[in-house]
Amino acid sequence: MSGVQTLSVVEGDAGQRLDRWLRRQFPHVPQGRIEKMCRKGELRVDGGRVKASTRLEAGQQVRIPPLPEPGEARVAEKPAVSDADAKMIRAAVIYRDDHVIALNKPPGLPVQGGSKLTRHVDGMAEALRFGLEEKPRLVHRLDKDTSGVLIMARTRAVAASLTEAFRHRDTRKIYWAAIAGVPTPRAGTIKFGLVKAPGHGKGGEGEKMLCLHPGEVERTEGAKHATTDYIVIEPAGTRTAWVGLVPVTGRTHQLRAHMAELGHPIVGDGKYGGSGQENLGDGWGAQLGGEVSRKLHLHARSLTLSHPVTGARLHLTAPLPEHMARTWEMFQWQPSDAPEDPFEEIV
Repeated sequence: MSGVQTLSVVEGDAGQRLDRWLRRQFPHVPQGRIEKMCRKGELRVDGGRVKASTRLEAGQQVRIPPLPEPGEARVAEKPAVSDADAKMIRAAVIYRDDHVIALNKPPGLPVQGGSKLTRHVDGMAEALRFGLEEKPRLVHRLDKDTSGVLIMARTRAVAASLTEAFRHRDTRKIYWAAIAGVPTPRAGTIKFGLVKAPGHGKGGEGEKMLCLHPGEVERTEGAKHATTDYIVIEPAGTRTAWVGLVPVTGRTHQLRAHMAELGHPIVGDGKYGGSGQENLGDGWGAQLGGEVSRKLHLHARSLTLSHPVTGARLHLTAPLPEHMARTWEMFQWQPSDAPEDPFEEIV
């Protein structure tokens, strides 16, 4: 075992998550070990307790407790990416050059691991080297059950550039969703604040975001302002609608919580729209019943950003996952008929 160490965060590493930064310094230390050190207060930044997701700043001092030597950790090392997972994640690639990789993330696949998550995009990144020495790095995330465009950086410098682009909203993300009912008006902006409500289980199960009136955000501990633009692309009577969504801010579960608060939860969203409630044309529930899948109908359809190296405008588009494609076919919605940016038509 090594002794206690204190390392300084250099300028080039500013903005990185603590867990990713530590894994790059000590690649043999598993994610679960890092999270445990954070929970126990053994891993500290400038003397304070931190979370694995804490963003680091240049010049900060990171206290690292004794760690196992690489040889000692081999027994606990995770197995290499399976052939099946390697094939699956490579098939999800929709764009690739020497600097970035974009995936159409399948629904149900987490982006990152946790104490009970061992199969995730970050863990499969080894299969996405495509000849480079470094494996690609995550620079943003999607919820486990949300599908669609997920971009990764192929070098540390590109990761820093893309992280800044997402932080300063120099990107445009458009999501497609099927929702219960048809909102009035058919285009608008939702500005409810969001605050995290604790879960009811031993491990925090059931944790979700609650909406607040914008005026209550400043006086509510832990609350944050949140803004979502929405537009109806095509309704199916009054039962459901295909909508475009733009998260102007990037809060946890923002689109799902906002649409539910508007009275039109995303189809298949048991957490925010009721897992047992069916909307057969006159109800509120997120389950449409019949042959409509109970999976979440939320898809990161497109991402537009400046290429971190060439500066060229990069527009990435991801096809719908199978369960959403079936729903679109059922309601005779044609993806090819939708404009790339439906919000541009708003006068």
